[in-house]
Amino acid sequence: MRFVAAAIVLGAVPFLGLPAFYESFLYLVFHWVVLATSWNILSGYSGYFSFGHAAFFGIGVYTTAVLAGKLDWPFLWTLPFAAAVPALVGVALGAIIFRVRALRGELFALLTLAVTFVVSTLVLNTPVDGGPGVMLSAVSIPKLAPTVSGTFYLLSLVLALATVAIAYAVYHSRFGTGLFAIHDDEAVAEVMGVPTYRFKLAAFALSCALAGVAGGIYGVFVSYVTVGETFSGFVALYVILMAALGGTRHWLGPALGAAALTTLLYVFTTSDYAVAGRAAMGLIFILVILFLPQGLLGRFAHRKALPRRNAPIPSAAPAAKNMESILVVRDLSKAFKGVQALSHVELEVRRGEILGLVGPNGSGKSTLINLVSGHYPVDGGSIRFEGRELVGEAPHRIARAGIARTYQIPRPFPHLTVLENVALPPMFGQVVMDRAAAEAEAWRWLEFTGLAGKALLQPQHLNLHQRKFLELARALASRPKLLFLDEVLSGLTPSEMNEAIRLIRAIRDQGATIVFVEHVMRAVMELTDRVVVLTYGKNIAAGAPGDVMRDPQVITAYLGAAHA
Repeated sequence: MRFVAAAIVLGAVPFLGLPAFYESFLYLVFHWVVLATSWNILSGYSGYFSFGHAAFFGIGVYTTAVLAGKLDWPFLWTLPFAAAVPALVGVALGAIIFRVRALRGELFALLTLAVTFVVSTLVLNTPVDGGPGVMLSAVSIPKLAPTVSGTFYLLSLVLALATVAIAYAVYHSRFGTGLFAIHDDEAVAEVMGVPTYRFKLAAFALSCALAGVAGGIYGVFVSYVTVGETFSGFVALYVILMAALGGTRHWLGPALGAAALTTLLYVFTTSDYAVAGRAAMGLIFILVILFLPQGLLGRFAHRKALPRRNAPIPSAAPAAKNMESILVVRDLSKAFKGVQALSHVELEVRRGEILGLVGPNGSGKSTLINLVSGHYPVDGGSIRFEGRELVGEAPHRIARAGIARTYQIPRPFPHLTVLENVALPPMFGQVVMDRAAAEAEAWRWLEFTGLAGKALLQPQHLNLHQRKFLELARALASRPKLLFLDEVLSGLTPSEMNEAIRLIRAIRDQGATIVFVEHVMRAVMELTDRVVVLTYGKNIAAGAPGDVMRDPQVITAYLGAAHA
């Protein structure tokens, strides 16, 4: 309601008879709100830091310049194309860039900067501009308000309100949750079921489209566009600073930063100290980096938890053991730069059992989990889950099939709360839930693992034992058909270990199928129905725990030949 009330009040400004100065100034504020917020939808939410926002803004400028200035299209008709053209360019670039894992971080930022130079060179050396610029003073302006400045004010206001509303909707949506997970740990997000490629592409397209519309309006507002001014490096620097000042992980942060810095810059520009204004911007950038890394709204960046409610507990009668095979691995191989991590490994997991996967350090246990979960590509062999071949499948599709895992070294999403961490897999796993249902499911597993009292904290405030249990709760929240537990007991004290064993027993009693990777032999002997032993990436034994542990090859693998 407050948003609607603010929109009504601001929408009345052009009809108050104020001097055109105020309408033009507010137009510029809204213009930068759009650019900063649209940049943030990709770069702030997903962490793919872009220096190329000026390119997509400029494509929007010149789309309208060509359609309205050279082809005499009605101004408003050009704006959908000012959005569509940069969005299509962004999708085309993203379709290539986002498939190359190396193009992240600094490389992605530099590549987007290079795109700005490429686009500006193409525009300058083609009939789109040709060198002298494009005059737009003859473009007919629709009479949406009593004055021309009022019309631009209204267009910019509507676009700014729409952009902020979109940022808010994304922030609170399943889409936004996925983007924030990508920001923190893209590989884990994919394994948890987030379709990272599709989400990044959608965020990129949305960011480019909004910047393009802002460019289309701006071109007619200034009435004369040139390549040098349109594709200026200051556009990218300003939007980054505005978003950083307000807070990149909050939907309203970039809008707040844009309003503050546009006002500050305008004060300096209209005074005798225009150069000092740019110096002040640089100083603010330094101060933000040193003292406000989360921005002005950083402390409010966590989404407010929905009212707590109990999730319905799914029926889980104990599954019949030693019957149907749920996972069958055949002839599986994997090498890393010539080092053979797995060689022709065979594994069969039966529905309802706990299968122990043991072996010395470096035997390939975690590599096997990484291959089954899609974290690494397979060099050779077959992985069939419920009869479906998983080799070549994207990790998020494997998660959707019903496979979940923990990590040997806990990898929670550091900027999400404990509750948000556990609520993410239910949104993307085999049982896709909305946010309310996912949080209810998360509360259930936080209670189960004893972490309910830590739900609103960030993972950095948990000790190792609690982070291990957070990994367990996060894996269970997706209601997996098959659960890989990768050394969940390592680093725990004896009492913490006893608690973990109790929890794993409780999970088994609900009918779960578990592959239990562990070095603690007491736990292996107590919990597992069968054991498979790996050493040097090869199978050496399989069978009942007691029989396997007496096998001479197993004793040799663990203790050496002198003890065999």
